[in-house]
Amino acid sequence: MILNSTLDRVTDRIRARSEKTRSAYLSRMDAAASQGPARAHLTCGNQAHAYAAMEDDKPALAEGRVPNIGIVTAYNDMLSAHRVYEDYPKQIRDAARKAGATAQVAGGVPAMCDGVTQGQVGMELSLFSRDAIALAAGIAMSHNVFDSSLYLGICDKIVPGLVIAAATFGHIPSIFVPGGPMTSGLPNDEKAKVRNRFAAGEIGRDELMAAEMASYHGPGTCTFYGTANSNQMLMEFMGLHLPGASFVNPYTPLRDALTEAAVTRAAAITALGNDYRPTSQILDERAYVNGIVGLMATGGSTNLVLHLPAMARASGVILDLQDFEDISNTIPLMAKVYPNGLADVNHFHAAGGLGYMIGQLLDEGLLHDDVKTIAGDGLGHYRHDPKLQDGRLVWSDGPVESANDKILRPASDPFQKTGGLKQLAGNLGRGVMKVSAVAPERHVIEAPARVFHDQESVKAAFKAGEFTEDTIVVVRFQGPRANGMPELHSLTPVLSVLQDRGLKVALVTDGRMSGASGKVPSAIHVSPEAAQGGPLARLRDGDIVRVDAVSGRLEVLATDFDTREAVVADLSANRHGIGRELFESFRQTVGNATEGAAVVV
Repeated sequence: MILNSTLDRVTDRIRARSEKTRSAYLSRMDAAASQGPARAHLTCGNQAHAYAAMEDDKPALAEGRVPNIGIVTAYNDMLSAHRVYEDYPKQIRDAARKAGATAQVAGGVPAMCDGVTQGQVGMELSLFSRDAIALAAGIAMSHNVFDSSLYLGICDKIVPGLVIAAATFGHIPSIFVPGGPMTSGLPNDEKAKVRNRFAAGEIGRDELMAAEMASYHGPGTCTFYGTANSNQMLMEFMGLHLPGASFVNPYTPLRDALTEAAVTRAAAITALGNDYRPTSQILDERAYVNGIVGLMATGGSTNLVLHLPAMARASGVILDLQDFEDISNTIPLMAKVYPNGLADVNHFHAAGGLGYMIGQLLDEGLLHDDVKTIAGDGLGHYRHDPKLQDGRLVWSDGPVESANDKILRPASDPFQKTGGLKQLAGNLGRGVMKVSAVAPERHVIEAPARVFHDQESVKAAFKAGEFTEDTIVVVRFQGPRANGMPELHSLTPVLSVLQDRGLKVALVTDGRMSGASGKVPSAIHVSPEAAQGGPLARLRDGDIVRVDAVSGRLEVLATDFDTREAVVADLSANRHGIGRELFESFRQTVGNATEGAAVVV
């Protein structure tokens, strides 16, 4: 199938924009690769320190003739998704020996749960944890004794941080190893109803707690289609997972077989063999375009609009919001998974999942097939499904029809003809809106602004009954320089209640929303941010603001707006407590949200 002309044009534009940075990056990677296996350049003393605790693997490591796989793990049991990684190192070492290789845990990286910190002070460290993860993974890999790498990470900032590290060590092959989603619990729409009833004061905390525990109930990734599961989709669309690995439940024979297969593959694609697949060759502009296609086709998390540019820059590729806009206008929305629908990722996977979707998009010319992946040349590998036959892992042809067209539809008959994201620009700056879950009649909201400097003030105004008319809720000084750009997801129940009361409401912020945000129109990531004197700092209560996802406009209708002085907020309280002191240098050096809000690249 011939590639869609828009995708071709966008890819060429990215390639041209990135020519200097990509060329410099590849030169560095080629120079590193040309030196051969890293251990050959270490002294005997260097190597002895690395192998001292490796017991039966010492002879193979000392001889240096078999691949040594570095494991970077984000294991902890604070995150249900990462709890499953506890026993992976032993499983990986055992599988490596069977494959004629060795494996070592190179290091661990931090992994915070946004579900725990949502609405709390700790959320101000969340976005910066991505860069801390990249730094920690870089320290792990700097031991320089590895021929390939396995990255164990799933959730919000963790996969992007690990990808940044994998790209930085791009002369080494990398495979990302998922853990799978928890089994389905309380349906997400039921949980949302309980949250809204609690926000409205109709039920008590005991009922809310019971609903939350019934939803988040066991090991594995949360089952709604937020950032964590969007990350898993991304790794398949970009060719860093084994095909079909993303949404297989933990502690199942198929899950174990996929993990062992990832180890075998990691041993096979090193420079010691005949199928060398360095990460630098996989993460090119075509891979990132494929990732954006996947984001739009699935209606995935807006957080990836922050993460993809940061990840791409680590591999010398420069993305722009216009690339997201153009691809969104080209790619059909094929999935309805909560918060865009009632199904969870287990239902999505059962309906045909990523294999069906990738096959459909390839057949329509809506993906680059001519890419390198860890599975082989061509994205066509990812239209196949993994199965166990007589205890042996095989890949067979994936489904050619959806098993449930209320969850997953063909590209020729999608839920929407265009993807789930819209770029907004105007005299208030530049941002994005996720529209896939927003009702069409709410794509344009024009109303007086009510301006706040934090989300707690919004909730206090709600409890005081101050929202009685159509309102644009503006929450400014929430960008990366101001306070680390925390998610404002705890506003979702409040704004949803106002919307359900018949009011026209929208959110405008230089902060961000959760990957699970849905039906309330929200203009987010607005740049330049208020802390930099951006336009939001000149807004006043009562200004008429227009949020227009049809024409892509974000503007205030005030004739004196350009002549106003920008408000300067007292942000001193954001600089201490719960570890915030440690991230002052990050706040001072972070880039714009439109460029990925990156610190380390």
